[in-house]
This record gives sequence, C-alpha cells and structure tokens, in this order.
Amino acid sequence: MTPELALAHLWRLAHGGPGALARATVTGQDPTLPSTFRVGTLAAATIAAAGLAAAECHRLRTGVAQSVDVSVRDALIAFRSERYLRVDDGPPPELRHPVTGFFETGDGRWIQLHANFPHHLNGILDVLGCSAQRDDVAAAIRTRDGAALDTALAESGLCAALIRTPDEWASLEQARAIASLPLFEIERIGDAPVEPIGRGEAGQPLTGVRVLDLTRIIAGPVAGRTLASHGAQTLLVNGPHLPNIAPLVIDNGRGKRSTWIDLRDAAGIDTLHGLAHDADVFLQSYRPGALAARGFAPHALAMRRPGIVYVSISAYGHAGPWAQRRGFDSLVQSASGIAWQEQQAAHADGPRHLPCQALDHATGYLAAFGAMIALARRAREGGSWHVRLSLAQTGRWLQSFGIVPDGLQAPDFARTDVSDRIERIASPFGTLDAVRPAERLSATPPSLARPPVPLGTDDARWL
Repeated sequence: MTPELALAHLWRLAHGGPGALARATVTGQDPTLPSTFRVGTLAAATIAAAGLAAAECHRLRTGVAQSVDVSVRDALIAFRSERYLRVDDGPPPELRHPVTGFFETGDGRWIQLHANFPHHLNGILDVLGCSAQRDDVAAAIRTRDGAALDTALAESGLCAALIRTPDEWASLEQARAIASLPLFEIERIGDAPVEPIGRGEAGQPLTGVRVLDLTRIIAGPVAGRTLASHGAQTLLVNGPHLPNIAPLVIDNGRGKRSTWIDLRDAAGIDTLHGLAHDADVFLQSYRPGALAARGFAPHALAMRRPGIVYVSISAYGHAGPWAQRRGFDSLVQSASGIAWQEQQAAHADGPRHLPCQALDHATGYLAAFGAMIALARRAREGGSWHVRLSLAQTGRWLQSFGIVPDGLQAPDFARTDVSDRIERIASPFGTLDAVRPAERLSATPPSLARPPVPLGTDDARWL
C-alpha cells in the first residue's frame, strides 16, 4: 500500500468528487520512522484526506479549486505533535503515570495497564491489592493469569489489554464484529433542508462553521483541532470533574475556545442543548450510548437540530461485546496484535508499541475528514449526518497495509530534526513550541494562530 493508493481508497469510501484527487499530491514513502508497519502511509493519507475535504468545502463555497500537498515526513511529525511540544523552552509535564505500561503475567503472557487517570490507577490497585509502586504492581501481576486479569480489569471498567497475536485477536468475537464494518461510516440519519457550509465570507474553508468538541486525550481533540485549523469556531466542552492530561490539553487545544459544562445536572444539559441547537458539528468520544440518557444520541440530536453532523469516536467500535470497553490507542495496539508484531520484528524481550500514537492521530484526522465530507453533502443534498469511527477499525486498516521489510532500521526523528515544522506561540501556559499543520493548501493554508487556553476559560456561548 502506498500513500497515494491509501488516499484514493479514503476518497472513494467517502464518495468524494471524482476530480478532486488530481489536485492532491503526497510525497515520500515508508519507512520514515522505525516500525514494521506503514505508519507513514497512514499518516500522509489521513492528513491529505482531511486537507482535500477542506479544499472541497472551500470550492463549494467560492468556486475556487486549490491544490493540497502533504509529505510523509511532515505527516509523521504531526502524528507526534505531543512529543515535540515545549513550554517556555522546557519539556511539558510527563504524559504517563509510571504504572502505565507492559507487565509479565504469571502464565508467561504480557498485559498492558493504562493508569494515567487517578480513578483508573486506583481501580487497578484495588483489583491487584498492591501499592502504586511499579515494582509492587509487577510483583502482583506475576501471580495472576493474564487472560483472567484482563477480563477482571475490563469488568471493573478499567483500562488494560492482554497482549495478543493477530490470530488471537482475529478469533475474538469483537474482531469478527468490526471486520464486517467499513473503516468509517457517513450515514444520513434524518431529513433537513440544504444548508450552506459556514456563515459569512469563506476566508477559510470552514469559516463560520460551529463545532462542539466533547472529547479528551488525542483522537477526538485532533479532529476538533483540525477543523479549527481550517477556520471552524471550535468550542471545547469539558466537565469540571473530568481528569485531563496537561500536555494534551495544550497541544490539542490550539485553535479552540474552552468552556465548562457539567452534564451531571439539568442546567448543564440545558446549556449543551442550547449550544447544539446552533452548532453544525457535534464531536464526541464517549463510549457508545453514553450520551443517550442525556438526550444527545445521534437521532435525538438530529430531531432537535436538523442538519447536525454528529461524529462518534470509540475505542473498539460500536458493535460487538467490547463496544462498551474502555480503551486508548496503545491498548488497541496491544489487544489487536500490533504490539506483538512490533516485538517479533524487533526480536525484543517484550511487546513494543508503534513509534507514535498512530491510531489516535489517524482516527482524529479521519473524523475531521468525515465531518467535512458530511458538511459538503449537507450543502448539496441536505440531511442530518452521523460519522462513526473507532481506533480498532483504524488499526485494522493499518494492519491491512502489510509490513515494511527492515522498517525498524529507519532512523528516528530527534527534536532537532523537526525544527522546520515548529512554530512559536504565546499562550496563557507560556511560550509554546508546537508542530504546525502538515497539509499545505495553496489558497487557504491551515492555521492554529489562536493559542490554547486553560480548560473552562470561556463562556458557554457562540461568538
């Protein structure tokens, strides 16, 4: 699979206009980072697809066509944006808790724990009956059966994944459930009149488009950030009680405003309904069905706001027994065989992850791509739309690309190697050095000039 073929596949799957692909150029090929997987192909194709969809939105508004250019190198740097972030010339706070990582089980298997949120860490410690010292956690896990521990943690609503081979993953009912699904879905879920893309003059493709971003960590926030980079007014909505990870708030908050809304009380629900009534895109990464009880299921929102584009991102997909299972990029890599394959290729003693959070970033760009395709379809034919994706489906697509012989021999990018892709931004957090958007649009280059702000800085209203 080449980046060009992957981009063409995405464009066909989204029923994109036939002439647009000729205006897109992707340069470079794998391997560009040390991996046996074609992560460069995934990065370049998904970012180029989002850029091409933005260009098409602009063409629909203005009649002006433009070219889109992406290099594999620049795309991979964007896929590691959180790694290259600097605050006041120093590194940001650590992303991970020491208990997050791989542990060997009593039956010779490996399991990965994800303990970056306090309630997840405390829940894991309760199940294991040990302290938060990594050595104590390792000792407790060495007494447990891997599969049984994986099940116990999942049933407790915690975040972990047994390291599986691709064949072991394929044998699970969950893998079979998503195998019948497309990479992403863009489904019409209601009738609504034709509605133009955005409001006012189209200085950028999404000028005047209003996006509610109810996401955290990487995949969903990357989607919201991408829409913001193409001109959308993106309002990040967070609950004051929800944990977050500071470097990701900074990196993925660029281009956005930020407000608190507590969905545990009626006033917060009413506030969000009011915002949704005037929104164009409702972006959320709660587990499937989690927002339904508060009146924010896709079809319910389409009834309240005909013409809404509703975007759902989940870990393991909306179908199958793991649909409600909590997960993150690295856990999906572990569960689906990716971490095992990287280990085998490296002849390593333990599992290895991809050299970037590739499933997160790719799913984020695909979500933005799907949202813009749906906005374009709404402008042509009307309707309310539901865009649905998952990290597991993105991982399955990456695995379908095949492996890169000797891909692990590729050199890594040091931060000094990416200085040409860094921009300096003054922000309330300090002076930031952050990765600039990878896609180049000839008429409307993306921009993240609005600096990130602390969570809850802004009023819950549209400008």
